[in-house]
Amino acid sequence: MDYIAHIRAKDGEIQTVAEHLTQVQTGSEKNGNKIGFRYLAGLAGLLHDLGKNTNGFYNYIQEAVAHPEAPPRRGSVDHSTAGGRLLYRRYHQHATKFQDKLAAEWIANCIISHHQGLRDYLDPNSSSPFLERVACKTEGMEEYEQAVATFFEGRSEEEFDAYFAEAKREMEQALEVIRKEKLPPIVSSLLVKYLFSCLIDADRTNTQQFEEDHEPEPAIDSEAFFSRSYDKLIAEINSFEQAEDADHPINRLRSEMSAQCEAYAQQSSGIYTLSIPTGGGKTLASLRYALKHALLKGKERIIYIVPYTTIIEQNAKDIREILQEDDMILEHHSNVVDEIDPEEDEYDAYKEKIKLARDNWNRPIIFTTMVQFLNVFYAKGTRNARRMHQLANAVLIFDEVQSVPIKCVSLFNAALNFLSVIGNSSILLCTATQPALHYVKNKLHLPAQAEIIAKLNQVGKNFKRVELVDRTTPLGWDAEELADFVDKNLEEVNSVLVILNTKSAVRKFFAALEKANSSDSNIFLFHLSTNMCAAHRKAVLKEVKEALKLSKLEHGKKVICVSTQLIEAGVNISFECVIRSLAGLDSIAQAAGRCNRHGKDPIRKVYIIRSADETLTSLPEIRIGAENTQRLLTEFIEQPERFGRDLLSAAAMQVYFEYYYTQIENELNYYIPKLDKHMFDLLNKNQDYYEYYKKKHVQHPEILSRPAFATAEQYFEVISNSATSVIVPYDEVARKLILDLNGELDISELGELLHQSQQYVVNIYDPELKKLDKAGDVYPLFHGNILALRETAYSPLFGIEAKGEGVWSELMV
Repeated sequence: MDYIAHIRAKDGEIQTVAEHLTQVQTGSEKNGNKIGFRYLAGLAGLLHDLGKNTNGFYNYIQEAVAHPEAPPRRGSVDHSTAGGRLLYRRYHQHATKFQDKLAAEWIANCIISHHQGLRDYLDPNSSSPFLERVACKTEGMEEYEQAVATFFEGRSEEEFDAYFAEAKREMEQALEVIRKEKLPPIVSSLLVKYLFSCLIDADRTNTQQFEEDHEPEPAIDSEAFFSRSYDKLIAEINSFEQAEDADHPINRLRSEMSAQCEAYAQQSSGIYTLSIPTGGGKTLASLRYALKHALLKGKERIIYIVPYTTIIEQNAKDIREILQEDDMILEHHSNVVDEIDPEEDEYDAYKEKIKLARDNWNRPIIFTTMVQFLNVFYAKGTRNARRMHQLANAVLIFDEVQSVPIKCVSLFNAALNFLSVIGNSSILLCTATQPALHYVKNKLHLPAQAEIIAKLNQVGKNFKRVELVDRTTPLGWDAEELADFVDKNLEEVNSVLVILNTKSAVRKFFAALEKANSSDSNIFLFHLSTNMCAAHRKAVLKEVKEALKLSKLEHGKKVICVSTQLIEAGVNISFECVIRSLAGLDSIAQAAGRCNRHGKDPIRKVYIIRSADETLTSLPEIRIGAENTQRLLTEFIEQPERFGRDLLSAAAMQVYFEYYYTQIENELNYYIPKLDKHMFDLLNKNQDYYEYYKKKHVQHPEILSRPAFATAEQYFEVISNSATSVIVPYDEVARKLILDLNGELDISELGELLHQSQQYVVNIYDPELKKLDKAGDVYPLFHGNILALRETAYSPLFGIEAKGEGVWSELMV
């Protein structure tokens, strides 16, 4: 009997279980093999749907397809436990060697979890959901023996045992590397997640290919693409060096640092810092390193990870213009559709379409955000985990790495240590304000000589373009006082950028500026915030740049831009004066990078003020950063030589981050208040749950693995207050997308529309979303899985008309 894995909706074609298992095994092997886990990953692929070899599932799937309007009860047939149980009974239950037990545990968890995310080995209830599933579950397992017998009809048991032995050998080698490098147990946990990723992507990809009735796409020749791209980039760099202003000191410095990046590409894979000053051309310099290194070391892809969507927009645009191969470059940031991860065996045509439409990052160059990166490792569900294997054997470039969320620092360091030591990836930490990630307890394992740029202190001095001026007062400046200060500065300069910490303060200050300058047609006034979609912000920034050019050409033309911190990083723009509300020294340094950016003017002023209109109670990272900056401002007055007589020096930044991390050292491991536990510990030794289990059962657990994967994932979110993606009707293109998404779509159409919609998404937090919903300003698309905003709720000046703060978090989507 040919058991059924899938039935194609459009023509009723059947994919057998044997076909699906073999094809997913091949895909899993390929995903795992790039870092030496061919058999570990392949075994998960080979066994993941073993439980479909039953009459129960055969009848279930036929009924589900025949009656999509009333499918069988979800979970009524268990098809994912059988493969894990086979491993447990064959290699764990009576095993004497820990290697057999551990390999079986790792692979079996991937198999039994492939519809919802990895299960806990040990959980808060002093039990083992993993063990209960593979050893104890009875419901739905009546045909287990038949499923196993059918599986072995097509292969010998000796061949299967030999395959497992190879998987065990791969595990032993990985454990030896982890021991040798003195890495914590969480790295082993991430290895299990990596195997899970290999399985999930192979399974989803094979299912999609069958559903869409097409052959696997030919593999992308990354090496050829990187070679072409390197030649184009060098041609572009040569054109800069032949330009009229190539001999300007700033441009000479940029050229020298870019050349150092190319030379460093010959170094072995590892974690390195690239501390190019703001405005120093780190985007192209890091790309130069990445392309050269990828060619020399055989890396499969280059991934830019950034904190702000504005950086993606700018950097991707710059690189696309140089490389001229848009189909090889993927931008992935705001998710239009939230995670839909049905409980196993659920059949829903609409949800299947959405699940298959998600991109698996299969491009040579990826641009994504810090949120998406951390979600890959730690967020719940299978969509995020699917992408993890794409981060291996790659070059990862973290732009503005100082923006790692504080609570995620230890988790971030663990992910990078895994990718570097186990994943064979090279990592660049790019920023003018390196965050001293090696200073914390669960530190980043940097080499002794991690910095690419030589003589960094001298580079900082040569790159000096601005002077920080402390104008903070205990009570702070109100909107009217700040507007007067801007007007006074405009007597000496043509352009002023004001950056405040909260959207409400920005709105209030913008209103004061409008009132003060309403009769002056020579003043161009602009507003920017994350209430505006990416396309809207991009359009406003274009207008700002045009106005800045005009202010240089026509006497009397002045430009004022008021923004939240979204403008601080990745936006190639230059004002003659910047005013920054007190925040972390790293944020102030980034703001300074928007002033006299190209060094063509005399030294310009960057004023630090305290806004009286900001409430930072709900923004603790900004508040604590501001407190430590205030401490440095005081100490700088007393001991300027300690900081190299420059508040923007590497020495000043090092002291700032040491103060900052010391103050918040208890917050770096992702504390979960409801559990009174740290997420890092749940994925590391998980000692508490281990002791709970022993006390309850009066014995050690029968398993060796400890991580509480599901519990950790349940509470993980990079942004504390979850946001919902809403498509906004910014222009005619957006309005047409909204209309199209309200119709019937096949998988390829949906995927393309979701990709196009990313430029028109705003992430709205629950309080604001509830207000908009109550007012009838949001409505559902695509059977309730996508939200759109009504035109009356979107302002051409301010974007979504919703009040709220949460600036830091909003920037991270």
